[in-house]
Amino acid sequence: MSIVKNDLADKSLNDPHRLLRNMIDQVPDYLFAKDLDCRFIVANEAVARIHGFESPDDLTGKNDFDLHDASSAARFSQIERQVIRTGVAMIGMEECVVDAASGKERWLSTSKVPLRSTNDTVVGLVGISRDISARKRDDFLRDEQTAILEMIVVNSPLHAVLDRLVRLMERQLVGVYGSILLLDDGGTHLKHGAAPTLSQEYCRAIDGLPIGPGAGSCGTAAWLGESVIVADIASNPLWKNYRDLASRHGLKSCWSAPVLSHDGIVLGTFALYSAGVRHPEPAEINLTQIATRIAAIAIERKHAEDKIRHMAYHDMLTGLPNRILLTDRLTQAMLQTKRHNPWVSVLFVDLDNFKFVNDSLGHTAGDELLKTVARRMENCIRPTDAAVRMGGDEFVILLTDLPENTDAIAAAMHKIRAAILEPMIIRGREFHITCSIGIATYPQDGTDAETLIANADIAMYKAKEAGRDGFRFFTPELNIKAHERLALHDGIRRGIAQSEFHLLYQPQVELEFGRIFAVEALVRWNHPQLGLINPNEFIPLAEETGLIVPLGEWVLYEACKQNKRWQDAGFEPITMCVNVSARQFHDQNWTSRVMHALGETELDAKCLELELTESLVMRDVNEVIATMEELRKVGVSFAIDDFGTGYSNLSALKSLPVSRLKIDRSFLRNLVEDDDDKTITAAVISLAQKLNMKVIAEGVETHEQLTFLRENHCDEVQGHLFSEAVSSTEIVKLLQNQQSRSGLAPA
Repeated sequence: MSIVKNDLADKSLNDPHRLLRNMIDQVPDYLFAKDLDCRFIVANEAVARIHGFESPDDLTGKNDFDLHDASSAARFSQIERQVIRTGVAMIGMEECVVDAASGKERWLSTSKVPLRSTNDTVVGLVGISRDISARKRDDFLRDEQTAILEMIVVNSPLHAVLDRLVRLMERQLVGVYGSILLLDDGGTHLKHGAAPTLSQEYCRAIDGLPIGPGAGSCGTAAWLGESVIVADIASNPLWKNYRDLASRHGLKSCWSAPVLSHDGIVLGTFALYSAGVRHPEPAEINLTQIATRIAAIAIERKHAEDKIRHMAYHDMLTGLPNRILLTDRLTQAMLQTKRHNPWVSVLFVDLDNFKFVNDSLGHTAGDELLKTVARRMENCIRPTDAAVRMGGDEFVILLTDLPENTDAIAAAMHKIRAAILEPMIIRGREFHITCSIGIATYPQDGTDAETLIANADIAMYKAKEAGRDGFRFFTPELNIKAHERLALHDGIRRGIAQSEFHLLYQPQVELEFGRIFAVEALVRWNHPQLGLINPNEFIPLAEETGLIVPLGEWVLYEACKQNKRWQDAGFEPITMCVNVSARQFHDQNWTSRVMHALGETELDAKCLELELTESLVMRDVNEVIATMEELRKVGVSFAIDDFGTGYSNLSALKSLPVSRLKIDRSFLRNLVEDDDDKTITAAVISLAQKLNMKVIAEGVETHEQLTFLRENHCDEVQGHLFSEAVSSTEIVKLLQNQQSRSGLAPA
């Protein structure tokens, strides 16, 4: 038998026609020749197969109109007739045809050249086509991947990106349906992402699918964080609760892979469904891996974008909306009000004495308090309202759609105050925090968001001034005062630069001898338009805005310079007393500023006394002592001003390097009539002297006050009974009189 076969093979090799037929049939490319009427003369088996014929001979005599739709046939015929007519070859044209056997589209790269006779006459054409479907699929996959990544970069909607990704995968495969599900914020359920060709009824049914073992392919894949392949849904236990649903929609198998973030966190799932019972092919597994990577990029980008947007419009500590979002919400609420005529109110809420929590327990405890207050505020308002953190301990409550009266506003405000006042436990300590609230209402108190918020802020400060733990509605008079306050702030800055401030000096007198031993420097402001401004108006504002630092530095320098002038004029050295604010004292360069002033003016440090308030000293005793000791070493002395108005720690007071205590004038005002003031004043004098400190009483205005102080052995006095605050020229006169007499007598 083998001898017969070999014999036939030898004959085939010796027959040129049979050899040529065998050669062209073995070539995988499509080879053919056509006559002048574009009819097949010769074709190989590959051409026969793609057109659905068993033998190449079945193609003989047929043209493109016998094999393709009219449009495609006309296009092919036109090209072939042009090659025959012109004698010019057509090389490498890409064309799409339908494989009659499989029904799949195939891309071919085709070249057609003229077929010439021995005398060079064109008698037909010869063609060769190569299947480039795989390359075209790869090109399309690459181009679509690039397009999808570009969509991600330009922040296209996530659903549009995922939809295009699923369609891309479906075009690369045959007979499968893609689906992307997203893990919800709670991490417990899967929600619809994209499934363009799956039944909408099926998509709605699985939207909200819980994750866990036995939750189908996708719910289980999200639970495990790894791929789950189910070849037969009808028999797999994972689909026990969902197999009927899948069966109704003709789904027989499902292969699901988790979509993982760059750090391995499950973001969702990508699944392919098949209408047949089968396992995925290697190409399908590979494309699933590509799809999950791209989906992860898109979802993570969306999460990052959402986080950035949330950060831009929300407070990071409390999670409440911030001022930017408040302005938008308030503007929208006012637009609604114009159409429907309800009221919109802004409640500006400031926590009272919040700084005490920060100072006593630290900023972490303060943050915890703020978060607790934020939660309580949110629980007090309706879904249509908003609680906003402005910064620090300031909040705003936006109340919308209110009736045209103050009852609803007052009810909401009382509810918020009561909630904030409820005790809270922080680091084992119980706190009761109060708040001050300012209220402004649209349209009465402002016609735009910025004005309304500003007016509520003004009203809140009025509530603070009235004693805190209260509320105030905005009035136009409050607005006028706010503008005056702003003008005053700008004026302080300008006044420092343009030398509008000057110093007055009030003598301090030894009670025993009546001798002026010191003066207190007191700053005054002669405003170019408003005239002389009371220090009680501009000093607190300078403290609040921080302008007290440059103003205080100017006072220190001018006072030291003036004291040196008096000494250079021949007067005995006296002490210059300068008040120091908390902002100045806690400035990290404060010590060097004092040393610089002394050096520039050449004043002996022993002639400078710095007056610190009791509250400043007790704020951070260890830090205060360190700074005081540093200056005391060079000769600067210290006094505690307004003693008795705060809550001093006596053990700390004993360790302070203080030379004098100054009894506050509030105790002397009713000294003659008030027995409590007498007792307190006498006790302060006794306490100070036992601590080896001098005692000076300020605000001495009557002989009765002076008599009491003498009887209780007070060391020094200061007040209008001896001299009011006067200019440096008047101090010179007083010093001259003192030299000619034994001392400064009471007026």
